[in-house]
Amino acid sequence: MSRLLLSLVLAGLVFGAAAAKKAADDPLDLAALMLRDNHPDRALAVLDGLDPAAEEIDPVRYHTLRGLASQRLGDLPAAKDALAAAVAAGASDAVVFVYLAQISYELGDDRTAIDALSRVEAETTRIPSTWHLRADALWRLGRKIDALAALDQARALFPDDPSFPRRRVFYLIDLGLYQTAAEQGEAYLERFSARPADRVAIADALRRAGQTEKALRFLEAAHLMHPESLDATKALAHVYVDRQSYHTAAALIDQAAVFDRTLIADAAELYRRAGQRYRALLLNGQIADQEAKLKQRLALTLELGHFEQAVAMRDDLYRLNLVANEDIRYALAFALFKSGDYAGAENELARLRRGDLFRKAVEVRRAIAECRDEPWRCQ
Repeated sequence: MSRLLLSLVLAGLVFGAAAAKKAADDPLDLAALMLRDNHPDRALAVLDGLDPAAEEIDPVRYHTLRGLASQRLGDLPAAKDALAAAVAAGASDAVVFVYLAQISYELGDDRTAIDALSRVEAETTRIPSTWHLRADALWRLGRKIDALAALDQARALFPDDPSFPRRRVFYLIDLGLYQTAAEQGEAYLERFSARPADRVAIADALRRAGQTEKALRFLEAAHLMHPESLDATKALAHVYVDRQSYHTAAALIDQAAVFDRTLIADAAELYRRAGQRYRALLLNGQIADQEAKLKQRLALTLELGHFEQAVAMRDDLYRLNLVANEDIRYALAFALFKSGDYAGAENELARLRRGDLFRKAVEVRRAIAECRDEPWRCQ
């Protein structure tokens, strides 16, 4: 909408002026032409040389041009001040108010945004984006019912526009009206044959709100209808993780990893959580990222009690400097202890500095002392 509005307002500013002077002789026309040619910095330079209070200067045009140039340069506070000055000087063109509303909204001044739109409501009724701006500004002000009412008005005006019922669903989720949100979400998806991304977005909002059952319903439908959608598959697996159904989540990510190899590590980790450590080890061997692969393999070998295998990874852990991570260093120390290399274990434990691991190290040292005193107990 911004480009269209800008072209319209510039056309009016350049060619709708009452003055009979040619554009080359009128500095305001010159500034407008520079804006139209995408030179907002030059337009501002021209305007800086003018006195807006001078009798020959049209203050509405001057401040409007200044606001548009500042907006194009990314100086939103200056743009807002200039457009507000244009309004104070008597601006009546709807596009000035719409720009003031947009910029105020971006700056977080929702009251000014709503006020600007309300002053040209009749002229902007058929512009969908102004309804989104109005609804969201009302929502951010805490006027939730008014925001929903604005969306309802927009839905009546634009029955074929899916963006309004979609936004309404998310508002209902934020309000905690989950059942209504789920019902209206289903109606929206059916009415507009929405993309998998829409199902995923609604389900993700429900999941974050703690409504995993409702999120699961949306995502299972998305996965069945669009098995090729990796986003739907990953989102569904995420819900199963929330429910601690690690086996199901692992199977889903394992399938997705066929098409996206970066997911192999995630699949292996989920199999590990599901207790399928040998399946996790099999996938671990396919991980391309050596650091991620080694860290995960260390955890798996320790869980399986394969301490000698864990110790055999020591050179690689040092080569990749993974022992800089104290959790990794402690794990290596524990593997060394369990494999009978007490000196090696103590060497690693002596380098720990983190409080929680230091306390664990004390326990391991105590166990080492007992094993040295009574070796038969540690066979």
